[in-house]
Amino acid sequence: MAGCIERMDYEILLKNASFKQTSDYISEHADEVYYVGAAFAVFDRRLIGAPPVPVGVGPAYIMVSYVKPCHGSFVLKLPRDEEEVARIVAEDERYKNTEGKKSKDKRKRIG
Repeated sequence: MAGCIERMDYEILLKNASFKQTSDYISEHADEVYYVGAAFAVFDRRLIGAPPVPVGVGPAYIMVSYVKPCHGSFVLKLPRDEEEVARIVAEDERYKNTEGKKSKDKRKRIG
């Protein structure tokens, strides 16, 4: 189910918003929220935004922030795909572990 967003079955939940507004929307409305790094790809489409980038998951959907140049950010609700959900969950774990290590490493170098 990869490729052009326009060819996918999607629903626009929020449009012409700031990235912060889309992040808040996903955090408040998704059943589960996972966090990924900037440029992580969902359905082969790179997510744009300041990390951590929230991705919402529910029983029948994946919810992402999608940036359309010159139009702002949108929240899209895409059909759930088990392979994509597994990748999102794995990236959430990897992101948490990597970011935590970076913070600890910085403290060690300073101190």
